[in-house]
Amino acid sequence: MKLDDYSKKRVLFVCVHNSARSQMAEAFLNRLGEGEFYAESAGFEPAPLNPYAIQAMKEIGYDISKNSINIANDYFLEGRIYHIIIKVCDQKNGQRCPIFPQTRRVLDWNLEDPSSFVGTSEEILEQVRSLRDKIKTLVEDFINEYRDSKLRY
Repeated sequence: MKLDDYSKKRVLFVCVHNSARSQMAEAFLNRLGEGEFYAESAGFEPAPLNPYAIQAMKEIGYDISKNSINIANDYFLEGRIYHIIIKVCDQKNGQRCPIFPQTRRVLDWNLEDPSSFVGTSEEILEQVRSLRDKIKTLVEDFINEYRDSKLRY
């Protein structure tokens, strides 16, 4: 199948564990970009869903608690194709992402890994809330950029 055969722009969010950042981004894009985008997420070293990410997303009406954890290399080996790959991890880890054929654009968002957050439970949750809000803003900006420049995608 070719990219032009899809009615929605296919986006893959990639991070190390697929436990928080990429899961949140996927949820935001699928809801906020509904009708225009189809988002998936995957990681390199799968880990269980981050409970703070689950809670922070639930607070604003997104239930990611039953999401699956996916492996980027499995998607690559299955032959999945994407219009856009968005790496939400740091650039060093982002280099581990396989090169998906036909991808038209690769973006690096360089977001801090919530598994590295320290403090009390409430302090960690507050850091995750801040990260969640930043991801939502990035997704909204991405959607607006796409709508303003459809021909480049």
